[in-house]
Amino acid sequence: MTTNWAGSFTFTADRVESPTSVDDLRRLVSSGTRAHVLGAGHSFSRVADTTGTLIRLDALPEVFELTGDTVRVGGGTRLAGLAERLHAKGVALPAMPSLPHVTIAGAVATGTHGSGDGVGTLADLVRSVDLVTAAGDLVTYRRGDADFDGVVVSLGALGVVVALELAVVPTFDVEQRVVADVPLDVLVERFDDVFSAAYSVSAFTTWDGTARIWVKRRTGDAPADLSFTGGHDATTPLHPVPGQPAHHCTAQLGEPGPWHERLPHFRADFTPSVGRELQSEYFVAREHASHALTAIDDLRLGDLLLTSEIRTIAADRQWLSPTHERDSVALHFTWRQDDAAVRAELARIEAALAPWRPRAHWGKLSTHPGAYPGLPRFARLRESLDPTGTFGNAALDAWLSPR
Repeated sequence: MTTNWAGSFTFTADRVESPTSVDDLRRLVSSGTRAHVLGAGHSFSRVADTTGTLIRLDALPEVFELTGDTVRVGGGTRLAGLAERLHAKGVALPAMPSLPHVTIAGAVATGTHGSGDGVGTLADLVRSVDLVTAAGDLVTYRRGDADFDGVVVSLGALGVVVALELAVVPTFDVEQRVVADVPLDVLVERFDDVFSAAYSVSAFTTWDGTARIWVKRRTGDAPADLSFTGGHDATTPLHPVPGQPAHHCTAQLGEPGPWHERLPHFRADFTPSVGRELQSEYFVAREHASHALTAIDDLRLGDLLLTSEIRTIAADRQWLSPTHERDSVALHFTWRQDDAAVRAELARIEAALAPWRPRAHWGKLSTHPGAYPGLPRFARLRESLDPTGTFGNAALDAWLSPR
């Protein structure tokens, strides 16, 4: 029996396979039965479910090829391990999500992101994709190809991503501190000032009138001045979820360290967040941030909510990216594990955000994916690459049907 990492659902697959070569993988997916790749299992939606075969990529031959300002890696590579190898070579990924436990292919395929006004999704770093299609063909898509922007954030619906080439930058150090007891009104009234204060800024709140701001400044950049917020620097490390032990988190209190040990909130050697939980996330255009925050605050979310995170992400070009062609603010919710109650709250949140055409994170819970203008183009691409629905499942078939 295989579950997602939080234990909130069980996959319906008949079997789990770990092919040891790309040729074995090609034979597996061209056999005519349904299949889907399972990454690290860090999704809360059924984006990776299948009634056929779940495919793990962890037994494929290792791929790590660093050439100039790009690196080519295997799709099943865990982000934490990749980051350590890149840092040892003197390079870095400019974007990192809040947890490094995920596989690179899974993170890219769902539009996973970090935080920062100038920081895009991990998908925006992709320069090429090696894809095994339902016919068993191994094809490569490169940036500039006609369908490239449809292939990168693909939800696993087009085939199996066996390798990706990513852009890298020179390595850098980051110092992280937390500004506590910031009035929530400050985020609403001075949103741009708060989130432009450093390379990466996140705010956590339970919508109780206050917020904590995680400030991640590249060493060498100008000091991040958040004195205008009325908050104060935390003097002990804090966890994003109030009451949780902070030893699960990356180092705070202004202690400089490598990018991959500061940009994520959680350490790779611990269970992130609280473990048994549910998560959802919605994206609206950056210019609507203050209105969206006010709308959520007015809902008076109760004890079902463990914490909310507010982040900014730069626009990209991927058809199914939640930040497609618009700089965005992401509103993330971590919930207690009560599915029915959470889904009722999601309906309220989606209604409150509706005026600003929200988009839901594909790997998290929602009642509807939202305003993705690239869906019709993606549906046509899916039909051409997987006409028999080898990589389909109930969730994908509902989300990706032509409209």
